[in-house]
Amino acid sequence: MTDQKTTLDTRERILDVAERLFMENGYEGTSMRVITGAAEVNLAAVNYHFGSKEALLREVFRRRLAWLNHQRLEALDRLEEHAAGAPLKPSQILEAFFGTLLRMGEDPALGGMTFLRLLGRTLTEPAEFIRTFFAGEYAQVIDRYKLALFRALPDVPKAEIVWRLHFMLGAMSYAIAGTDVLQVVTGCEVGDLAGEGADADPSDTLLARRLAQRLMPFLLGGLRAPLPQFHELSVTTTDTRARAVPQDGLRP
Repeated sequence: MTDQKTTLDTRERILDVAERLFMENGYEGTSMRVITGAAEVNLAAVNYHFGSKEALLREVFRRRLAWLNHQRLEALDRLEEHAAGAPLKPSQILEAFFGTLLRMGEDPALGGMTFLRLLGRTLTEPAEFIRTFFAGEYAQVIDRYKLALFRALPDVPKAEIVWRLHFMLGAMSYAIAGTDVLQVVTGCEVGDLAGEGADADPSDTLLARRLAQRLMPFLLGGLRAPLPQFHELSVTTTDTRARAVPQDGLRP
């Protein structure tokens, strides 16, 4: 084994271990000592490859998000090429954006459910440094998908589309963060939550597939929901009354 391969193997082992431990214990609850012990390396090796715990967490995400962002952009490129200038269907856009992420949960080589849970938990309570990191990593992809949604839904106010994208991202983040809260609320076992029966012990691949099958229709339903009827105060010289402001419905 060459020194270069040994170095690369060590780096990947540290990333794999850190990914799992950050998912299980959170960023603050995972010390460098715990990571080095589980990865069977010394602190100098971690410092050599990453420099700090913050940099290590960023690299844990970067190696997965680089693939994800590339796949999302490729998927959108293919759809737009096939559409030959016509607007895409909203369902196609959501499948390319959210479906690509959820399929990572079925593939251990891409981090599987370990990475999805880490991403979800980090997105729900991001530290300032990781919020800035995500903003930079996602910028190009989010801009492309927003424009695609604007073209797909020309009669819907852009502000409403942005709000619904925000809601969908929040639902996705919470869903992939794990089933802990859902189990507490429902009292169901993981097998029940996967739809396989209480005695089942479903694999992460099956859990990821069931999650996608449940979440994707939910997200599309939210995007297609009627627009809100806002009430604004109309001030006149005689009285002040709530006035409904009608808006067009959202087309499927």
